Amino acid sequence: MENKKIIIAGGTGFIGQEMTKYFDKSNKIIILTRQLKNTKTNRFSYNSLTPEYLKNVKYINWDGESLNEWVKELNASDLIINLAGKTVNCGYNKKNKKEIFDSRINSTMLIGKAIKQCSQPPLVWINSSSATIYRHAEDRPQDEEKGEIENDFSVQVCKAWEKTFYEQQVQDTRQIALRMAITLGPGGILIPYFNLLKFGLGGRQGNGRQMYSWIHIEDTCRMIEWIFEHPEIKGTYNCSSPNPITNNEFMLTLRKVTGYKIGLPASKWMLKIGTSIIGTETELILKSRWVIPAKILKTNFQFNYPNLEDALKNIIYNIPRKQYHLF
Repeated sequence: MENKKIIIAGGTGFIGQEMTKYFDKSNKIIILTRQLKNTKTNRFSYNSLTPEYLKNVKYINWDGESLNEWVKELNASDLIINLAGKTVNCGYNKKNKKEIFDSRINSTMLIGKAIKQCSQPPLVWINSSSATIYRHAEDRPQDEEKGEIENDFSVQVCKAWEKTFYEQQVQDTRQIALRMAITLGPGGILIPYFNLLKFGLGGRQGNGRQMYSWIHIEDTCRMIEWIFEHPEIKGTYNCSSPNPITNNEFMLTLRKVTGYKIGLPASKWMLKIGTSIIGTETELILKSRWVIPAKILKTNFQFNYPNLEDALKNIIYNIPRKQYHLF
């Protein structure tokens, strides 16, 4: 993928910044963000990207709810990736539930409206979704064809998110929904795990049998690139490694790669207390997400990091150790 114009909505989080690093060197990147603080310097308040990753990047303010100047950037663009949405790493009270739901639905509808205003609409629209759309599964893996979908809060959000996406019916733009598993890279979800390791709490969570579906951030970016370059690909795809593991195996592997020998387990009742204190939900830890990327594998896509140990070794090698005090 070279010399393309790529729009990333909600692109200032961990995943968005890693995508910017991956695509920046040979493409023009437009980041739509609520976090833009200084339009004169074209930078937002916090940015982990170094200058080498900013040469082809432009930040534009948007609120995810209204059409304004940012719409012009979509015209004649090649790819728009929508990552917008309030984090689910919070307590599921009434206010947070509404924000989680509305931020995803409203931003998706807004992008659909914007694309319809373009004289040259984007070639491809990739909208993030979540692998948590599938049921708690300890008996068999869930794929795009035979995966079972239930109706708890997280599932309701994902169902409405995807329904809204496909209702946009932007005829000249190819649409793909990516059901993203836990994305691993030098930041994001791994940071809380590093903190657990440092305090000797890097053991299994709950009974440890719940499945853990994951993907290396590099393979997420490569999958997006692959989808863009294969015009026959459209519809819904699981974005996950072909080798999910149990929570217990994940923690064992993480300790092995980081050199921590001791990891005390956390029982379910301990997790309930801990998550209530930090304002999150035990579902994020205890739900068994057993997801496999059946459809993308059928297109002959090859993962660079299909196995967890190799993925973690690569990530740990490239992570700023002093910043996170790993060793």
